[in-house]
Amino acid sequence: MNDVELDRAREVRPGEALDVDAVDGWIKREIGGVSGLPTVTQYSGGASNWTYCLSYPERDLILRRPPAGTKAKSAHDMGREYRVQKALKPYYPVVPDVLGLCQDESVIGAEFYVMARVIGAIPRARLPKGMTLDAAATRALCTAVLDKLVELHAVDADAAGLASLGKGPGYARRQIDGWSDRFERAGTWNVSAGRYVRDFLRERCPDDVAACVIHNDFRFDNVVLAPDEPTRILGVLDWEMATIGDPLMDLGNSLAYWVEADDDRIMQATRRQPTHLPGMLTRREVVDYYLERTGRGVGDFTFYEVYGLFRLAVIAQQIYYRYHHKQTRNPAFRHFWLLVNYILWRCRGRIRAAGG
Repeated sequence: MNDVELDRAREVRPGEALDVDAVDGWIKREIGGVSGLPTVTQYSGGASNWTYCLSYPERDLILRRPPAGTKAKSAHDMGREYRVQKALKPYYPVVPDVLGLCQDESVIGAEFYVMARVIGAIPRARLPKGMTLDAAATRALCTAVLDKLVELHAVDADAAGLASLGKGPGYARRQIDGWSDRFERAGTWNVSAGRYVRDFLRERCPDDVAACVIHNDFRFDNVVLAPDEPTRILGVLDWEMATIGDPLMDLGNSLAYWVEADDDRIMQATRRQPTHLPGMLTRREVVDYYLERTGRGVGDFTFYEVYGLFRLAVIAQQIYYRYHHKQTRNPAFRHFWLLVNYILWRCRGRIRAAGG
């Protein structure tokens, strides 16, 4: 598979340019090993932290910074994201190598950190161009990715020095209360209040099954594959929301993005990863595989699946709320209210199917 397309950054978006001289000066003082001025490109996205590729003759570096105008540091804490990866790297080798943290906002107007680029292919809504897999190879890719989630949840948080990220027992309850509160505050007239779903989650909220390092956004499009060996995972990206929490909540979050081949057209339109391909596990098979690999037992996964969907609905509603109140004019967000209502409908259907 020598012709597999590697993941690459594109042209920097208008209004999001870096001060190249300032960044270059800082890198040469604090990290070193590079010469000349870098060519700067930017990765797609931008709703979360902005991510750039700085290409020097010697190597490519990745720079992460918050969006311009960010006020809530807790949501875009560069220092926390940097320290989590640095502490986790010896225990979970697929974390990128972080090289330096700049907390002096006078350099570019915001904190940022720099890490090594993980060169490989990223599966998004479709497999990378040039990557052709039969059903057996696709299944092997699927289980290889799931195995990385299993391995993450087995990391010794105390040994890694990450136990302080946790707030003690009650993670699941805090998540339900927090996401429910965010949903209420982001409400608009054209979106259901979601009381049936929120009441179900509050009433059925279980005790935590464990407390471990969780990613909180574990998806195929945050995984870097070896182009010549797609079942070999080179990197796991985007540790912004990593914390200590319940591993089944982490799995529930991942399932919210897991679109199967026979899901309806609306669900297919939301697909961000190639979980529809022949050979991919179904959502039910994902749960069974994870529970077998970890030895964790749970009689009914409905709560965690509904939680993941509800959390996704809240995220979409928060984005739509900004569009509704003209805080952003991105036309891609115009119909997010329909998506939120649809996800809540899926939540209600899942609850009823389980006899909730």
